[in-house]
Amino acid sequence: MNVPVLPSILLLISTAHAFQYTELAQYIDSHQEEYVEALRDWIAIESDSSNVLKRAELHRMMDMTAQKLRLMGGTVELVDVGEQELPDGQTLALPKVVTAQFGNDSNKLTVCVYGHVDVQPAKLEDGWATDPYNLTDINGNLYGRGASDNKAPVLAWIHAVEAYQALNMELPVNVKFVIEGMEETGSNGLDAMIMAQRDTFFSDVDYIIISDCGWLSRRPALTYGTRGNCYFFAEVEGPKQDLHSGVYGGTVIEPMTDLIGILDTLISPSGTILIPGIREAVAPLSDDEWKMYQDIQFDIENHKNKTGVNQLMYNNKVDLLAHMWRYPTVSIHGIEGAFSDPGTKTVIPAKVTAKFSIRQVPNMDPAMVKKQVTDYLHSVFAKRKSPNKLKVTMVIGAKPWLADPQHPLYEAGKAAVNRVFNTDPDLIREGGTIPIARTFQDVTMKSIIMMPIGGFDDGMHSQNEKMSSKYHHTSTVA
Repeated sequence: MNVPVLPSILLLISTAHAFQYTELAQYIDSHQEEYVEALRDWIAIESDSSNVLKRAELHRMMDMTAQKLRLMGGTVELVDVGEQELPDGQTLALPKVVTAQFGNDSNKLTVCVYGHVDVQPAKLEDGWATDPYNLTDINGNLYGRGASDNKAPVLAWIHAVEAYQALNMELPVNVKFVIEGMEETGSNGLDAMIMAQRDTFFSDVDYIIISDCGWLSRRPALTYGTRGNCYFFAEVEGPKQDLHSGVYGGTVIEPMTDLIGILDTLISPSGTILIPGIREAVAPLSDDEWKMYQDIQFDIENHKNKTGVNQLMYNNKVDLLAHMWRYPTVSIHGIEGAFSDPGTKTVIPAKVTAKFSIRQVPNMDPAMVKKQVTDYLHSVFAKRKSPNKLKVTMVIGAKPWLADPQHPLYEAGKAAVNRVFNTDPDLIREGGTIPIARTFQDVTMKSIIMMPIGGFDDGMHSQNEKMSSKYHHTSTVA
């Protein structure tokens, strides 16, 4: 099956009769083409939340999502979450958050499904084999930006509800949706919206379901933890304008040299974070956690092949999984203002800005990390005795999230996966960041489950992102 609706259906009806599941599965099987076309329409919208020039497309994406839910008879609202302040001081309207409700029976439990319909940037010239905004089916793989992260999973949950309606089956639970359009850039405005509606929209919610992650291998998985993320800009400014390196080289202290120098002090070649206080805050690895990692299906050679490297930082499965999921890391992403076009240019950039992030894990606190990083970089920079100016800014401060994989909600998830795939899921953590999980946990105090719908090789955030028909069955979500 191409679009994974069945796992969602089964989570909702884990106590339902067998004939209901069979009928739902048959209905979904016979409507695959419709599901693919719906995904095609959504993929065609370039809802890149990081590009302010695409903001109109993002607004259109939210309107399309709301309209689909309205046509199903849901109680739908487009919630205004305010404005985004741009680096130049201008403001831009944030995309509205879509909320929807199906059923309000006080005798039933209420589940709330979270998802997002914004995407990472994508261009054909970045190395895509196909147009990233034209859903393309190649050997059962549906390629397109947002196919796995997160448009197909959102549609899977919507189509699960739609299947019940089409068959005149009563939903076993009340279903609510919260769908945003800024997840890829930090979920601007969403935290405040959840806080504002804690005692209204979220007051009767019993469980929250998130499908914004992927399997680790070909074995299905349930996710019980994610890393947070602190994203930093480190700006070094010197001359009043770019300079010719032949005319001025050797007479000025160059901002790029200063920047590279301080970046080199963040992390050692062996991966040890050198910022004081970071490693000391990390919760120790327990014996139970170590044993759990031992049982998880993870192919080290496949991981090396998938990433295209011939050597990894660690040689054994437990160390690799632990450093992917439950230890912090520093990643340097790029330098704004540096010359990066093809060819040569003998320039001394007047101002350069490094962009780097530190993944957060229990028991780290982003506010403390901000202080630790800022203080450390300024102390390192001071030792250089440079006349240039350093400015350090944290632009994202997302906390990690951790759930109890023995909670009854996870037991329901395990039963759903087992019913559809005839195997128990791996219990995994996610190295990436889903900021909303921690917000939901802190604000609503509700139980949360992450049910991955994306495959281990879907290429989320990368070129040739896809949703595969090989490893997914559309009925687990119903």
